[in-house]
Amino acid sequence: MAITTGIRLSLGLFVRPIAATGIGFGAISLVLAIGQFWWGAVQPLFGLLAERISAQRVLIFGGLLLGSGLALAPLFPNRTGLLFTLGILSAAGAGAASFAILIGAAAQRLPPERRAFASGVINAGGSLGQFLMAPLVQMMISTWGWAIAMWGLAAAGFASIFLARPAAGPVSAPTTISAARTTSAREELSRAFRDRSYLCLHLGFFTCGFHIAFLVTHLPSEIALCGLPSQAAGVALGLIGLFNIAGSVLVGWLGGRFRMKILLAELYAARAVVIVIYLFAPKTVTTLYVFSGALGMTWLATVPPTAGLVGKLFGSSRLSTLFGLTLFSHQVGAFFGAWLGGVAMALSGSYDWIWYADVALAILAALVTLPIREAVPPSPRPAAISTPN
Repeated sequence: MAITTGIRLSLGLFVRPIAATGIGFGAISLVLAIGQFWWGAVQPLFGLLAERISAQRVLIFGGLLLGSGLALAPLFPNRTGLLFTLGILSAAGAGAASFAILIGAAAQRLPPERRAFASGVINAGGSLGQFLMAPLVQMMISTWGWAIAMWGLAAAGFASIFLARPAAGPVSAPTTISAARTTSAREELSRAFRDRSYLCLHLGFFTCGFHIAFLVTHLPSEIALCGLPSQAAGVALGLIGLFNIAGSVLVGWLGGRFRMKILLAELYAARAVVIVIYLFAPKTVTTLYVFSGALGMTWLATVPPTAGLVGKLFGSSRLSTLFGLTLFSHQVGAFFGAWLGGVAMALSGSYDWIWYADVALAILAALVTLPIREAVPPSPRPAAISTPN
């Protein structure tokens, strides 16, 4: 998770260097937006495949696609070439070794009371990768250029193949899986999309994707507009990842003790508050780093409660597929976040109206999360005391 997410969330650092080659800011933004969309689109497909042929094989295939796409990108530095390498190949590879497959595989090997915390730990791995890779990628781009930096990421992508072995271990949740085999995948999907709570999760995750893709794609450009040094972009993305390690683990731990829909609503609301404060604060390096840390606490911390709610609603056996579908909605929002950020920049020279749209969507996500149906486990009753006749 650290490798695949660290790579994916560092690609925004390549926007300006690649655009400077003559491809254009709007074109490279569109390529990465398509990559965001494709990353989400393949996850339910790979999730279903993992449930049928094993997560290990899917993870190995994903590592091959990820490394190949990144390695080929500098060899085809034009719109069509980058669309195929970054927008299709590497995005599909990152999707095959991402949240839906990893969390789904772990959930089938753990008892229900440990799944929320485990998903938080797995999610924190992605944040660790962002924390480590973003400053390193920024340094490589500044020192050797974007092509060498891209090949460095390709090597990391291929290395992820060797981490797939644990996914071949035995499944330790046989009761859940055997019960789920009484219904087909088609029946499960039909039931899920008739459930209002599941649809609310999709809508909330759509706004989450808009927010994250806009920032990872365009935060370096926002920093440049503010007149701050380019090195600040790598540090800012790294701080987001560092603080999200704590946020993911904390929310995963809280998910086993409090209602997950309340945690999810609070995360979305907190994002709106943090962005509003940033918009009215002076644009200094200190402000940027404080903003990055505050934002990092909520960044991908939405994943554990969302995956947990899907598991509560439908069980763990179809979690890779059903959670993968919510990630697809997440990436539909990500497509618009990455693309419209580029459109706003091209038309107006600033991101102002995208920031305001982001605040509105965060508030909407908090509101639609509250009606989600989440069963509260009954509190244990004291044992009855029998009295002799």
